[in-house]
Amino acid sequence: MTEILAPPAPQAPPQPAPPHQARQTSTPHAPAEDPHAPAEDLRALALRHGLTVSGARPSLPAYVRQLWSRRDFITAFATARLTAQYSQARLGQVWQVMTPLLNAAVYYAIFGVLMDAKQGVPDYVPFLITGVFVWTFTSDTVMAGTRAISGNLGLVRALHFPRASLPISLALQQLQQLLLSLTALVAILFCFGEFPTWSWLLAVPALLGQALFNTGVALVLARLAARTPDIAQLMPFVLRTWMYVSGAMWSIRNLASGGRFPDGVVLALQCNPAAVYIDLMRFALIESHTSAQLPPHVWALAAGWALLAFGGGFIWFWKAEEAYGRG
Repeated sequence: MTEILAPPAPQAPPQPAPPHQARQTSTPHAPAEDPHAPAEDLRALALRHGLTVSGARPSLPAYVRQLWSRRDFITAFATARLTAQYSQARLGQVWQVMTPLLNAAVYYAIFGVLMDAKQGVPDYVPFLITGVFVWTFTSDTVMAGTRAISGNLGLVRALHFPRASLPISLALQQLQQLLLSLTALVAILFCFGEFPTWSWLLAVPALLGQALFNTGVALVLARLAARTPDIAQLMPFVLRTWMYVSGAMWSIRNLASGGRFPDGVVLALQCNPAAVYIDLMRFALIESHTSAQLPPHVWALAAGWALLAFGGGFIWFWKAEEAYGRG
């Protein structure tokens, strides 16, 4: 009899090994970073691979070197803004001279004629014109400083560069404008019998000291206005008050002779930094403005104000370098 064989029973497919019995490959893997690793370890890892914090404040010497390496940008930025300042006006750059002259004419009508401030002041027109030109240099630089950061946020947020470049370049712009305006001042001095003497050379250190002082104040206000933009709205009132107490249109020395104010108040007004630089320019350019009309130790005062404002303002601005353009 033929034996009938049954087909073999189907075998079940092999099952995968349990996870704990799975074969491990021999290829090594880097250990995963522990999210709870201390910050010091992550910082050391970043330093080991040459990574730094984006936008971190450099050291003060490194910051100065960065500024010096961008001196061409600072000069070009100042010159471009000076050229574009009156580009929409029909008279163009003539307004750089006309603006302080028109201001001086208004002040002469108010203070010289109506208030008789010219009484007891020899050569009042050169006295007034010099004071107005020098004060305008300080006033315009300070106002430019309040808009240095807040008015250039697009540039600040788009590019990485030392932010002090902006207020310094704006201060340089105002110095360039003053140098152009001095041609009108010299012409007026000629018309009133003031001709060049050796004392005119003293105008150079006086203007350099004033430029350093103005730049320092601009740096301070640039940092303040970057955080509080309303300061730019307040500054015109502060500057107007500062102008009136600086003797731009009247003689501070006449207050002492009138006896209306104590000597201490008169001395404080004379030591006001704006008044110091105005007096030095008058002393340099006007023959009738002698050393007797200057406060004591006037050159030491001028140098002290310049170094204090520029050094202190620069360091104070640098300390907030990481914060500009954020928030």
